[in-house]
This record gives sequence, C-alpha cells and structure tokens, in this order.
Amino acid sequence: MTHRLRLAVLDDVPALNALIAASARGLSAPWYSVAQIEGAIKYVYGADTQLIQDGTYFVVEDEGRMAGCGGWSRRRTLYGGDQMKSGEDAPLDPATEPARIRAFFVHPDWARRGIAREILHACVQAARAAGFHAMELASTLPGVPLYERLGFEAVERESPVLPNGVEFPLVRMRRDLAPQGGVP
Repeated sequence: MTHRLRLAVLDDVPALNALIAASARGLSAPWYSVAQIEGAIKYVYGADTQLIQDGTYFVVEDEGRMAGCGGWSRRRTLYGGDQMKSGEDAPLDPATEPARIRAFFVHPDWARRGIAREILHACVQAARAAGFHAMELASTLPGVPLYERLGFEAVERESPVLPNGVEFPLVRMRRDLAPQGGVP
C-alpha cells in the first residue's frame, strides 16, 4: 500500500465530511438502520475543527484520495463533530484523566487494510508524549471489534437519542497507554 499519514488542515474539512459520510454509509449497515446512520451523519458525525486546530487529527491519503481519518484529543468532548459543540471544550488533566480517541473513519474502499491501526499508533505516541496514561473513546458498533483488537475494553454501553428520534447505540471503551503485547 502506498499511502501517507499527515496532520489534517482546515482546508480538508469538506473532504473529511465526505469521507465520514461514505464510511458511515458503507460500513455501518450491518449494525445500524438507515435512520440511525443518516441521523448520525446529520447530528453526530462530522469534522471537529478543534482537533484540527490542536494538531491532533490525522488523515491517511492513498493516491491522492483520503483513505481514512482519526485523531486524539486533550479535551473533554468524547465524540461528535462541530455540529454537536456548544461553548468551550475544556482541557483534560493528563495526570488523572484519559485522552480521547476521536472520529475514526475509513473509506469502504480501504477498509481492513491497517489504516485505523496506523492512525491509532500515531495517536497513542502523541498522547503518551503529552503525558497521558490512558485513552477512552465512544465506539460505534462496527468499531468495537477493531478497538478490542487494539487493547480497548468496553466500560459502558449507551444509546443517546438523536434529534430525529432514533437511539444510536455506542460503546464507551478504555485502555491504558502502557504497551500491550504488540499493540501500540
């Protein structure tokens, strides 16, 4: 595979939103209904420009196309794009709170080729360098097997109700940042 990992920039936002929608529609159907997927695209998923401005959001490109994206955060928000934000996103204390893994999406054409693993490895390295000792995330149902393989454990299941009236099941997961048997 010939691809490159780089930090996202604000000019990437339209392409990121297109990638996120394609990923949701192409990879979530076995786990979520059309109403859940479309509700998540409209109300939850989307670029988080704070992550881009913080320099903690990555893009993987392959032959000039975005193959995947994802990042980590030193801020309180656990999930959701700009459309979910209201007010300041306060910083976390790396000594006592876990960093956040945020907004991982892979285009269906590049699914199961190590893109998410590569991005997560970059996130783990950066979060460790920033002094964090653990990470947590809110995984979609199709993401749970991947995150389990990467050392995360489920700690809570939740089903927020989206503005379109449908529940959207998520799994809150956590892992320590100490190396775990070959897992970054």
